[in-house]
Amino acid sequence: MFEFKLPDLGEGIQEGELIKWYVKVGDKIKEDDPLCDLETDKATVTIPSPRAGVIAQLNVNPGETLTVGSVLVKINENSNENINESIPPEPLVDPITSEEKTDIEPRKNKNPTVKKAVAAPATRRLAREMGIDINTVSGTGPGGKVIKEDLQHAIENKTIKTPLQGSDNTQSESGTKKTTQLQTITLQTGIPFFEMASLPDFSRQGPVEKVPVKSLRKKTAVKTTSSMILVPHVAHMDECDVTELEALRKNYNATHPLDDKLTLMAFLIKAVSSVLQHYPAFNASIDPEKMEIIYKKFYHIGFAADTPKGLMVPVIRDADTLNITLLAKKIQDLAGKGRQGTISLPELSYGSFTITNVGVIGGTGLVPIINYPESAILGMGRVSKKPVVREDAIVIREILPLTLCFDHRIADGAEAARFMNHLKRMLEDPVIFMTGI
Repeated sequence: MFEFKLPDLGEGIQEGELIKWYVKVGDKIKEDDPLCDLETDKATVTIPSPRAGVIAQLNVNPGETLTVGSVLVKINENSNENINESIPPEPLVDPITSEEKTDIEPRKNKNPTVKKAVAAPATRRLAREMGIDINTVSGTGPGGKVIKEDLQHAIENKTIKTPLQGSDNTQSESGTKKTTQLQTITLQTGIPFFEMASLPDFSRQGPVEKVPVKSLRKKTAVKTTSSMILVPHVAHMDECDVTELEALRKNYNATHPLDDKLTLMAFLIKAVSSVLQHYPAFNASIDPEKMEIIYKKFYHIGFAADTPKGLMVPVIRDADTLNITLLAKKIQDLAGKGRQGTISLPELSYGSFTITNVGVIGGTGLVPIINYPESAILGMGRVSKKPVVREDAIVIREILPLTLCFDHRIADGAEAARFMNHLKRMLEDPVIFMTGI
């Protein structure tokens, strides 16, 4: 009997929600036949069978979440074996290894003894800043070493513990020796004056509906919260005259089929991928543990896409090498895959800069959240006709509002202003793009 465990899906993905099965108990399958669809926090993926045989047991029901390493399905490779169709789904495999259980088990005691963790000084400092007792965290690094990913995992899974006031070496006011006690906490950031208050019971005020935060919405919540807490955001706002550019785009579209239309986003991606080469701070990431800035020499531009499942950010790789028409087709293709739920993980990964456009829906402007761990994001508002002064005369022009949000740890306001000025010069002179159409 072969137990197929959910494999590593890459990109740091640790869990997914089962959407549907393609098989049932008793079905004969071949290697690489589709088993099920799994929705992760990035995309929906189809899991193929690693073996041929007969389905003996399905361990997860649609709508349930399972983690990497959990038994997904049992397969009889010997079809002569009897199959018990009445076997209920087994509980998900405990992702904690036997070594970790040995370390964790004593903590169930009222007065546990916790061994000293092995960790680098930078990791210990990060644990202190996060308010985590590092000695209660199981390490997954070499030799059981605690690494920064273990701290984040502990917070997300609410397994971290922190000492209450008092220790084995302190005396109470009555002179009685105190014993260190541990309490489980759900959030401890180490930020002064920051407390996570419990929500009131809203159901006492009227009808409510409770919906679990999971899959793509959970990923969005984690990324945006991480970005706002970790990154000091600065927003630089400006307006761009796209009158000539819009005229060029509309004239082109009037003489070409629907599936060959040029979008304003295509021009923005082309311009941004060029401008970033002159301002590398906005195409970078910062590693706070190593105290390093990573300047990326590739230009993989992501664009925010509204889908039925929520916000996705498809990525156009090497956007600087593509012309406007190819970029427009890429945008259309990737956005379509996002709406249909068929987009792949690589098509949502490793962006170096993101552009978001709310103008197609409405709005005079926005202050977007940086797509962490990127260092900047460009927000587009709605193009609208406005009276402006040109050569001492008031004329009507088509104006695009833009907002550049950036990480102040990497770049300063003056550099952001220069970036925006350079971008405006490109967008306001469509001749620059003529050879790329």
